[in-house]
Amino acid sequence: MNVIPTPQIDYFQVAPMLIVLAAAVIGVLAEAILPRKQRYLAHLAITFVGLLSALVMALLVFKRLDPNSLSPKRGHVVAMGSLAIDGPTLFTWALVLIFGLLALMLFAERHLEGGVLAFAGQAAALPGTEAEREASSRGLEHTEVFPLLLFAVGGMMMFPASTDMLALFVALEVFSLPLYLLSGLARRRRLLSQEAALKYFLLGAFSSAFFVYGISLVYGFAGSMSYAGIAQAVAGSSDSKVLLYGGLGLMVAGLLFKVGAVPFHNWTPDVYQGAPTAVTAFMAAGTKVAAFVALLRLLYVAFGAIHVNWAPMIWIVAILTMVIGSVVAVAQTDVKRLLAYSSVAHAGFILVGLLGIRALDQVGPQDADGVTSVLFYLTTYGFMTLAAFTIVTLVRDANGEATSMKHWSGLGKKSPLVAGVFAFLLLAMAGLPLTSGFTGKWVVFAAAMSAGAWPLVVIAVLISVVALVFYIRIIVVMFFGDSEDNGVAVAIPSPLTSTVIMIGTAVTLALGLIPGPLLDLLSRVGVFIR
Repeated sequence: MNVIPTPQIDYFQVAPMLIVLAAAVIGVLAEAILPRKQRYLAHLAITFVGLLSALVMALLVFKRLDPNSLSPKRGHVVAMGSLAIDGPTLFTWALVLIFGLLALMLFAERHLEGGVLAFAGQAAALPGTEAEREASSRGLEHTEVFPLLLFAVGGMMMFPASTDMLALFVALEVFSLPLYLLSGLARRRRLLSQEAALKYFLLGAFSSAFFVYGISLVYGFAGSMSYAGIAQAVAGSSDSKVLLYGGLGLMVAGLLFKVGAVPFHNWTPDVYQGAPTAVTAFMAAGTKVAAFVALLRLLYVAFGAIHVNWAPMIWIVAILTMVIGSVVAVAQTDVKRLLAYSSVAHAGFILVGLLGIRALDQVGPQDADGVTSVLFYLTTYGFMTLAAFTIVTLVRDANGEATSMKHWSGLGKKSPLVAGVFAFLLLAMAGLPLTSGFTGKWVVFAAAMSAGAWPLVVIAVLISVVALVFYIRIIVVMFFGDSEDNGVAVAIPSPLTSTVIMIGTAVTLALGLIPGPLLDLLSRVGVFIR
């Protein structure tokens, strides 16, 4: 008789993730128990305390790691071998939690919508119906968004830490499902928001199906769900690898969907445009961080022995993503769609850093170039993107946010400060010197060059020049366009919104001027435990 072993879980190591998920459950209970008038403040307190406590706990766990050691102190594999608590995991956790705190400020914003949240008061009501009008007239608020935010953050924390394919799939669904719901909850432009949610859900379901089928094929080859077991089977097997390559391709396709890489990017502009801008900001920053680190761990740890086989696929995807994202962005007339295609192009640049692989059979810091460059780029991209989308919420007309490019004409004359900050963030996205965008591109290009991928770097540099065109185009429209009265004004931001903009802008500037401390830290901790 086989005895099922008792699960052994090091609760201290996984405490940050458990705190976030526990706060999400408490938020659900608060939504069900508390009177409607008390829910807003209760959710703010629960969400803030949960995210901040998890961040402090993540720092305490990080203090126990010894990044200069090659011993198990470099990290721990916990939860029956399902989660790896190492340098990349803890850095990603800290980054996602910080993005979660900034997103909480955007979710909590009431000033811009006349005293209510920017989320639909009655999400299930059809647009234009009496139920929707009643919810709007009564000032009803959809405070369930705060537990959904916590569940999304919890899933994003589990995703990059997973060292087991089943855990990876569970994490994928835990953070994807809340984002599907949040995308359809915009208070204004309800049809566009619901369309965004439906597209995101349907295409996300297809990508999840591909991902699960890929898992089954890889399991058929390796006979194991763990990354360590897969790596051992890949390195030691001399059998046909048809199942392996087929499964790997499907799994990577599912992850590339999440990062918005070509040809799995079609959902990105529609969802970014239709979702509430606060959700778009969080999704653009947090999802990329979680999905890219999960992709790195999968490729480096489980399939590192066959990197010569999957690297050409990443080459092709990176080139297509950079080219299509940059070229199509030139033709956009909506600011949110333009930033969405910019996000696609940035995914291509990050993939360039992913190819910064050298000796995968080593675990020393000298072999962490690819991981270090990607983590640094994700940090710079996340902060500048959060700040940029936050500024989009300030440009408004009688119908709410005015995202059409023609509405931004002459914005620099109406509000020089807001237009100037947005221009700075755009130049950072373009990769101009003295901004974090320049440093981010420099480190991913250097990592790829060190791995011999110089042709890809040449292409990336040329595409960066093309990308500069559409960033400069917005700046020209803002400062040199016609400033006639078109009913558009720049709202005075509340302290919550102002804080997000200031933090995002300050980090973008700081990492452009003094990137050394963060790069030094990442060079020491950017190694996956195997």
